[in-house]
Amino acid sequence: MSYLPCVEIEPNAPANSAVIWLHGLGADGNDFAPLVPQLQLPDSCHTRFVFPHAPQIPVTINGGMVMRAWYDIREMSIDRKVDVETLKASAGDVHRLIERELERGIAAERIVLAGFSQGGAVAYEAALSYEQRLGGLLVLSSYLATADSLVRAPANQTLPVLIQHGVHDPVVPEVLGQRAKAQLETWGYPVRYERYSVEHGVCAEQIPVISRWLGQRLCGE
Repeated sequence: MSYLPCVEIEPNAPANSAVIWLHGLGADGNDFAPLVPQLQLPDSCHTRFVFPHAPQIPVTINGGMVMRAWYDIREMSIDRKVDVETLKASAGDVHRLIERELERGIAAERIVLAGFSQGGAVAYEAALSYEQRLGGLLVLSSYLATADSLVRAPANQTLPVLIQHGVHDPVVPEVLGQRAKAQLETWGYPVRYERYSVEHGVCAEQIPVISRWLGQRLCGE
């Protein structure tokens, strides 16, 4: 089986959990790797971090320029007209990365999916449609692009979801993050939503919160 190329950061002891973290449009798997040391997870949390690289595809909103992207974005409207077919294919690629972690001996409930911006939209699709119970879903500055077509898996109906969004985000307006929260709550998911005084990115105040949340999901802290 072929997998997306990834940046992987191994723990000091054999891994007993994993985080698969998806970058945003035009970035790559190196984008969030520097955050791993800052998270300072507990010693009991032997977590492998997997940062896949999205494929290189033309992106309509950027004049057809080829760049790393999980799917094409056709308009910069607030409703985010996206190439749903390619988004779902990217979610399938993420499912294969989950399967690889299972083959490496990591239990599904000790795997967290995370995603920033475009990667967050794929993480929503991948996590909520996966047929085995996962550990959690972390979504940063993103939106629920496949709300109308998402086939939700019963195994993850109570999946813990943490959404963080910048109140000054000019790229993915916060209203899109709020809409995702409202939709998830309508579907019955346990959602925690947090707002930060930041634009389209991650600020220092988010790091300890993410660390504690991951510790609860993966380390029993």
